[in-house]
Amino acid sequence: MYRVLLPVDEDEERASRAAAAAANLPCADEAVEVVLLNVFEEFEVADGEWESISSEDIWDEHSYPDSVDAVEERLEAAGVSVTRRREHGDPAEEISAVAEEIDADNVVMGGQRRSPAGKALFGSVTQSVLLDADRPVTVILDE
Repeated sequence: MYRVLLPVDEDEERASRAAAAAANLPCADEAVEVVLLNVFEEFEVADGEWESISSEDIWDEHSYPDSVDAVEERLEAAGVSVTRRREHGDPAEEISAVAEEIDADNVVMGGQRRSPAGKALFGSVTQSVLLDADRPVTVILDE
């Protein structure tokens, strides 16, 4: 089985492009397993006048964004085996840690073009994963 880690944030369009790439792998309906990963980003807000609030206070491991449901439906419709998981922490660190934990054969991520000249500049999470990865990372850019 070829295991793909597919991180999904709240951008459904970007996640759908990455899902399409995973679904188009050779023999995807027979030999590919996709693990959808949503990371709830860790934060803490403190104000001298108010109590501080941290992401730990509102973290819910079962509360996935709609984008995860949409991508899961798309992959299952293509016959791809899908599991999902949700983590809490720094997105780039969690993506790398989960990729290692599940021994992913590939990490497939959506990226975006940002410069007017058309150069692909990756967001900080994508860039961090690319730089720290010890396995193949496929970045699917917008058109």
